[in-house]
Amino acid sequence: MKPYKNKINRIRSFALGLVFFGFIIMYGAIFFRENPILVIIFMSLGLISIFGSTAVYAWIGLLSTKAVQVECPNCGKHTKILGRVDMCMYCKEPLTLDPTLEGQEFDEKLNRKRS
Repeated sequence: MKPYKNKINRIRSFALGLVFFGFIIMYGAIFFRENPILVIIFMSLGLISIFGSTAVYAWIGLLSTKAVQVECPNCGKHTKILGRVDMCMYCKEPLTLDPTLEGQEFDEKLNRKRS
């Protein structure tokens, strides 16, 4: 079985990864101290990655305010749902607000619009 994660947490993890990736790229500039052009390139790429992370955090923050907050029937904690199906942030219980999807096996493809 494929491990699923809540969409909001997955996007936040991606943004955190961008921050660490940016710092690693910036530290990579240490190896090119003799060449100022390469140092500037590495520092700029790291800074762009960190700015990208900031943009992703802002985007998911705005998206999170529009998410529907529900109480998980399994653990009783409040969690947010993005899309037609999502997972509980705490207990990984599949959740849906669409009555036509109740009882179906969880699949992230159910969020895609059908043609």
